[in-house]
Amino acid sequence: MLGAWRQAGVSQAQLAALLAYHLGVHLVLYRHQALGAGLLVLGLAIFARPLGRLLDHALVGSWRVLDAEAAAERAADPPGSFDRQPLVVLVTSAVVLTLIEYYGTRGVFIDLVDRYLPTLRQQRHWELYGYVYWSGFRLCAYGLLPWLALHLLLRPGARLRDCGLAWRGLTQHLWLYVALFVFILPPIVVASFTRPFQHTYPFYDLAARSWGDFLAWELLYGAQFFALELFFRGFMIHRLKRALGSHAIFVMALPYCMIHYNKPIAEVLGAVVAGSVLGTLSLRTRSIWCGWLIHVSVAVTMDLLSLLHKTGWPGNPQFVGS
Repeated sequence: MLGAWRQAGVSQAQLAALLAYHLGVHLVLYRHQALGAGLLVLGLAIFARPLGRLLDHALVGSWRVLDAEAAAERAADPPGSFDRQPLVVLVTSAVVLTLIEYYGTRGVFIDLVDRYLPTLRQQRHWELYGYVYWSGFRLCAYGLLPWLALHLLLRPGARLRDCGLAWRGLTQHLWLYVALFVFILPPIVVASFTRPFQHTYPFYDLAARSWGDFLAWELLYGAQFFALELFFRGFMIHRLKRALGSHAIFVMALPYCMIHYNKPIAEVLGAVVAGSVLGTLSLRTRSIWCGWLIHVSVAVTMDLLSLLHKTGWPGNPQFVGS
């Protein structure tokens, strides 16, 4: 890790500036806003240029490698052949996202309950059942439909498990995701003080009612993140890479940004960056697993910070096991 920073021209002083940035966030967290904000600005100002060089070294270099690999694969095709894989992937993606938008929401579940099983509303965990539907629908749409498309519409040998589900080399690249999580944590902490953040997270309003509610919600949340990573950073970019090279990352980043439109604007804009970075790393490492880990880590952290501000958890004596 340090070697990559040195190759990008990051000096020890600039690393110290990055530490000052993180320290500034913690000072803001503990109500020392003036000093914390000063360290934030100072750290970012000093680290901005080497950060740009680091991203150029890590990302642009990766894109060149991916383009070269894709070009080599296409060169082996017979002259005049037609690759229908982009057509299948993009049409399937449009269908999947449309089904989720119209049929995969909790609102649809509530309408079904009111029409066919109104007594379900009387149960203690009936609101959690809505998230079981929400998470389960995404597991089917993001996972099952792409699997069917690969098996029914593409040539034999096109397998969903080749879309970033490999475990090999996972530990070798784990430090990249740890570094990303450490870097993104300070902005999350700062954002957690805002009303839009606290109003949005956790999605399940009763997550602080009991440990059972909290853990059940986070399991459902993590399951749908797996489905999301499999679809966007697995199915879309791994099956588009051969035809589009590194541009597959940005084709994926567009709908990935748009599925965040019901969230705070800072998170929507951040999804463009996060989607591009995680997409690049998924293609280079041929694995979605660490991307799933960082997604889950960030999501759970956001929920915990929101609960800390809203309910005083874990010091809230009402937050006990069910």
